[in-house]
Amino acid sequence: MSPEDRPRLLGDALDRTLAETMAGVARRTSAGRVADYIPELAGADPDAFGVTLASVLGRTYGAGDASTEFTIQSVSKPFVYAFACDELGADVVHRHVGVEPSGEPFNAISLDGRGRPENPFINAGAIVTTSLVPAPDAGERFARIRDALSRFAGRELDVDEDVHRSEATTGHRNRALAGLALAAGTLGTDDVDAATDPYFRQCSLRVTTRDLALMAATLANHGVHPLTRERVVGERTARDTLSVMATCGMYDRSGAWAFRVGLPAKSGVGGGIVAVRPGDFGIGVFAPPLDEAGNSVRGVAMLEDLSATFGLHMFDHAAVPVSPVAEVAVDAEASTVTVHLRGELDFVAAEQLVHDTGRVLEHTGATTVRFDFDDVTAVAGITAQVLRETTAAARQAGLSVEYLRAAPGLLD
Repeated sequence: MSPEDRPRLLGDALDRTLAETMAGVARRTSAGRVADYIPELAGADPDAFGVTLASVLGRTYGAGDASTEFTIQSVSKPFVYAFACDELGADVVHRHVGVEPSGEPFNAISLDGRGRPENPFINAGAIVTTSLVPAPDAGERFARIRDALSRFAGRELDVDEDVHRSEATTGHRNRALAGLALAAGTLGTDDVDAATDPYFRQCSLRVTTRDLALMAATLANHGVHPLTRERVVGERTARDTLSVMATCGMYDRSGAWAFRVGLPAKSGVGGGIVAVRPGDFGIGVFAPPLDEAGNSVRGVAMLEDLSATFGLHMFDHAAVPVSPVAEVAVDAEASTVTVHLRGELDFVAAEQLVHDTGRVLEHTGATTVRFDFDDVTAVAGITAQVLRETTAAARQAGLSVEYLRAAPGLLD
């Protein structure tokens, strides 16, 4: 097998895995109802079903109707929230909208004691978040939002004008929610239409599951798009967005979702769901029939199966931590021990490193220890602190500690 064939072999295997999981879900799920409160959505194909997985390395894998376009609807909300936080700062955004799960339907009137919508993913909160995007008018506000979501997707997204007209014609409740926020002093503009029209338009952007997977992978990749390599939002913003997705992304089913699937996610009434495995990949799923909460029935089942089968839950972890020590070289004549390190050094790695090195020094009687960081990919902040404190204590005890090829400032 040639080297260029190996990635495709992996891709074929993942494509088949996704297709087999989809087939199992399709066989056992038939419930759900296509959204019809927005008339233009009522014509969606109830049998459409697609999925794409995009890694933080920029590779995509998919099955089913992965290239079918549909409107993003509420899946837009976390990305607009991230954009607003990056523009204004999270503290400013959260003067207007909270981060608590509402426990209520997505279109509920849900304001906290300060007059803020409970979170940015219910309709009231999303309208407020959209209204906060700095712009002189509604048209420019949407243009900026469209540009931001296009950068998340890695391509220019366009509006389904028929869906937009349908949403605008029937969106009286959303206008009422904007009016309540305006009365409470939390809307970012004094014009309800300047908040709701960009919101209707952002929900009407056309996407595929590949777009959603790459948008999710951008959050998984600390805000950097895995293909374009553009930093779309800051690392802290990406983390904060995933936090809210983990607790509020699936409306009043967010608790059950966290229990069964355990991935930050966001659903939309167009049948889309986006889910994120931080540091690894994003997933986009599309299947129009919805449950009572407004989440895709087959999309939820698909992600439940993937999480259970492949251990994707955020609280799953390796049964035995991988050792951070690749090799230990002892030079008895020089009374020196060289410890070659590898991978990501997190807290458990630091704990293993300190204790294992201590045992080696005890058995060899060496007085000098060298830590070689050449194969280390990342050092967590707590790990750096543990190493600094341990190094200081070792030197006070008369040991010599050296760091080879360590990142600048590690011991500062």
